[in-house]
Amino acid sequence: MYSYFYVLCMFMYLLQLCRAHYSRQWAVHITGGQKVADQVAADHDFVNLGQIFEDYYHFTHQGVSKRSISPNMEKRVRLAADTRVRWAQQQVVKKRVKRDLRLQDSDPRWPSMWYLNRGNGLDMNVIPAWLEGVTGKGAVVTILDDGLEKDHPDLVQNYDPLASYDVNNHDSDPSPRYDMIDSNRHGTRCAGEVAATSNNSVCALGVAHGAQVGGVRMLDGDVTDAVEARSLSLNPQHIDIYSASWGPDDDGKTVDGPGELATRAFIEGVTKGRNGKGSIFVWASGNGGRDHDNCNCDGYTNSIYSLSISSATEQGHVPWYSEACSSTLASTYSSGAVGERQVVTTDLHHSCTSSHTGTSASAPLAAGICALALEANPNLTWRDMQHIVVRTARPQHLVTPDWQTNGVGRNVSHSFGYGLMDAYAMVQLARKWVTVPEQHKCEITAPHVQKSIPAKSVVVLQLQVTECEGVQVLEHVQAKLTIFSQRRGDLHIQLTSPMGTRVTLLAHRAHDVAHSGFNRWPFMSVHSWGETPFGTWQLEIHNDGRLLAEIQTWDLILYGTATPPATQDDNKVNTIPYKTGITTDEFQHNSVDIESPTEYWKVEGEIRKDTLTVEEELPFTNSAQNCAKTKGHFCIECPSNYILHQGKCLLECPEHLYPSYLDAQKSEHGNKNLQALQSVCLHCHYTCKNCSGSSDYQCTACYPDALLVTSNNLESYCYPNFAVGNLQMEKWYFRAYLLLWLVILLFIFVLIYYIILEKRLRKKLHREAPQIDIISNIRKIEHNIKTAVYSDSD
Repeated sequence: MYSYFYVLCMFMYLLQLCRAHYSRQWAVHITGGQKVADQVAADHDFVNLGQIFEDYYHFTHQGVSKRSISPNMEKRVRLAADTRVRWAQQQVVKKRVKRDLRLQDSDPRWPSMWYLNRGNGLDMNVIPAWLEGVTGKGAVVTILDDGLEKDHPDLVQNYDPLASYDVNNHDSDPSPRYDMIDSNRHGTRCAGEVAATSNNSVCALGVAHGAQVGGVRMLDGDVTDAVEARSLSLNPQHIDIYSASWGPDDDGKTVDGPGELATRAFIEGVTKGRNGKGSIFVWASGNGGRDHDNCNCDGYTNSIYSLSISSATEQGHVPWYSEACSSTLASTYSSGAVGERQVVTTDLHHSCTSSHTGTSASAPLAAGICALALEANPNLTWRDMQHIVVRTARPQHLVTPDWQTNGVGRNVSHSFGYGLMDAYAMVQLARKWVTVPEQHKCEITAPHVQKSIPAKSVVVLQLQVTECEGVQVLEHVQAKLTIFSQRRGDLHIQLTSPMGTRVTLLAHRAHDVAHSGFNRWPFMSVHSWGETPFGTWQLEIHNDGRLLAEIQTWDLILYGTATPPATQDDNKVNTIPYKTGITTDEFQHNSVDIESPTEYWKVEGEIRKDTLTVEEELPFTNSAQNCAKTKGHFCIECPSNYILHQGKCLLECPEHLYPSYLDAQKSEHGNKNLQALQSVCLHCHYTCKNCSGSSDYQCTACYPDALLVTSNNLESYCYPNFAVGNLQMEKWYFRAYLLLWLVILLFIFVLIYYIILEKRLRKKLHREAPQIDIISNIRKIEHNIKTAVYSDSD
């Protein structure tokens, strides 16, 4: 059965490939340098558009169709036969969309830049950095987009031609193509957010108004793997930060990411860019919120090499367009609902706009803040920047119900990442930052994974990690999954770390009806940043639909360091920010005054009021007590009467958690090992105070505002107190409603019965009517005869 299912999935995959459109562009691997590449191009009637990166070249052929559903086999064969060509690939056109929203413009002014000038913790905190003279001087940012109006009066002073190129027209001028609707305004808007000049009476100013800015025009034409790779690898020794506010369709059904060349460009950038410190790639997380898209299905934001940025509205809420996912690192302000202000920036025709929107507006703000940090410390690596963002991001004033505290005390959300980027805090921390230790990677393959996932069911897989060479402190975590599904959007995937941090790798996507599933797709999470990798990882795959799915393989890829990062003059080497965000309920019911400069913090379920600063931190405590086995400061194995939780051995699970016992390992002969069963603490459903399992029907105790209700099948739920009375009332209404419908149905039944009875009587009368008429006529004739006889006798 599974073999037929596999064949069907492969057929659907090949059918999708058939829809690809091949362009006249080629990517070619040629060793020997530029002259050899030019000669190869001339010999085969190609034009060499230039180098993508070392030994890889971008060719085009005017004799090949601009778009074709089939590859050009003649050119492919000729290039394959040329011994100078190591590899060649005709480029497929990709669909890439800009992540802004189409809205009407208005006049700009500095007071309108609310996201930079509100103060009281309600902006990006850039003014204190500017007051110290930090404006991004020396940093170079390029905008990968649809062009840049380089002569705009607010950009011309900071424009950098070495950070600019037109990949679409193959020249050095990145100026946009003008049309009637200004469809290529996107890149100019993004550039103004980063480096619009200050104090020139034009428009407003950029976050890093002392930085240099360039533009790469690459979205106004066929976007191929080679086009993306050339853009991502432009002048990597000169450009520090690449800002991208685009990606695959945010339609809730697309799963797409960088191709072979673009992936190579990312790797080349972080390993060789900036003289080995690594290029910094800032990416907009996506605008598919209305279609319930998930940014983990976007291979650009889901990459460990990109700094993925989401949006927050003026009021600190999750925007309607925002996508939630576990790969988002942090957020900046952008547009929100009707009535909430948007972003001020430069626009086409030397003008200005107050209506830049979406995550498109968030990523350039983040890129500008990163430029400020680079001025404070030009030696920051690409990983240093991510560490600094994690440590300084502010979750307060951001309203979402999904804030959680990870295993080392940091607050993190699928909607906002670690919170709102703080420019001044990043600058301060960058000044004393010591380069993070070398990144290591280990990959663990789960054995004997293949399992079917029937409709409306869940499969739970556990993987024990006891060794991970070089990785003691986590950064990124990837779960690389191969799953076949007859309806991909029905899948819902969660991963729980050994320290109890539970993340949603994939949420239900109603529009995704694809049959192709996922083929070794690397779902990424940053929520376990700073945790230990050792212990039991648990993967839950929910099939919420009515069709079959099957998990084929599961690889866990862990990235991190052997020791925690340190900062200069900081004796507390292992430090974590001690702050939290505010949930929707807390925001509404505790009447938090967001205009006050005093900060609000959540401690053990209660709101308290303090004046903690961004830099205030709590040190790690040594957790290695009552342990059977340790790894660094953390327990990875506990005695039989203890439970492993967040690197500690406890006698019982804390509130809102329940003990889950791991299956005993089996030997080659099938016998159970003598090793004692290990238990860990996992999260209850959010409605339960205590529980026996992770579902909402497994509650054993409720919070004071709820009542434990046990159903006939022994399922126990926590219903809010106000809802219990409503439930009783609903039962009464339901019974009355049911009785009313029974009466109506009875009336209808009686009515139908009488209608049918009447029809039968009419039919019977109709059948008998001719007989009655004949008898009546006979009697009339008899009467007439008798009358006639009597008349004759007279």
